[in-house]
Amino acid sequence: MPGLSPVRGLGVEAGRAAVRLARLPLDVAVEGVGQLTGRLGHARPARSEDRDELCPTEPGIPVLLVHGLADREWVVSSLERGLGGCGAGPFVPVSYNALSPDIRTAARVLADQVELAHSRNEGRPVFLIGYSLGGLIARYYVQRLGGDAYVPLVITLAAPHGGTVTALLAPPHPLLRQLRPGSEVLTELAQPAPGCRTRFVAFYSDLDEAVVPAARARIDHPDLKARNVLVPGVGHLTLPLHQPVIDQIRSLLIAAGQAVAADSLCTRDSGDESEDAET
Repeated sequence: MPGLSPVRGLGVEAGRAAVRLARLPLDVAVEGVGQLTGRLGHARPARSEDRDELCPTEPGIPVLLVHGLADREWVVSSLERGLGGCGAGPFVPVSYNALSPDIRTAARVLADQVELAHSRNEGRPVFLIGYSLGGLIARYYVQRLGGDAYVPLVITLAAPHGGTVTALLAPPHPLLRQLRPGSEVLTELAQPAPGCRTRFVAFYSDLDEAVVPAARARIDHPDLKARNVLVPGVGHLTLPLHQPVIDQIRSLLIAAGQAVAADSLCTRDSGDESEDAET
């Protein structure tokens, strides 16, 4: 896939980091207010009207966008703008408590949102796009919580599927400990997953400063149908905003949507033939 030269990639990433640092105090303040009001990132939709707002009925295949640890929804909103008009949708940002002590808890929150999107959109399957930690949460849900029954496609962007050594240097928060290579959660994901029906596409970069070594953003599991896409010279913050990545995600969603439509047509035709035979 087209990437950037190392020098240009470092410059772009530095610019992204500066913007991110400038926004961080505001995001932390919003996060704190969200906790005080009990409405942290829609992680627990309490009222039916909130649930309806999260998943409006639209004609396409629902796409749930799961953000990373510290970026809130700025990444997923950029992806949504870039992917508009590709025939998929609605695009639903899914937040979770970033201070949650467990990836499993966040995956169960995601499970609720997937089932909601499934029911609100006439039983259609659901596609997942997860950035950074969000990609790991999406994978855990699909691989360990039976999400492959609803989700035929998971796209991850700079997700630490094999953990990252940077987590060894981070504060000893329970969630960050789960990102360390060999953690209990990552050991679970390395276990056999026979029959998992979901297809995975993992985008990763050789210039990722958060997932170290960069190859740990790949999905290397013998039981999973996974494709790994290297995007050279692009940093962790830049990867989900890199236009060639967005263009390829668009192509993946279009192809997956066509496959779902073809499967539905075959199922419907098969049902019609069975009715004719009985008649």
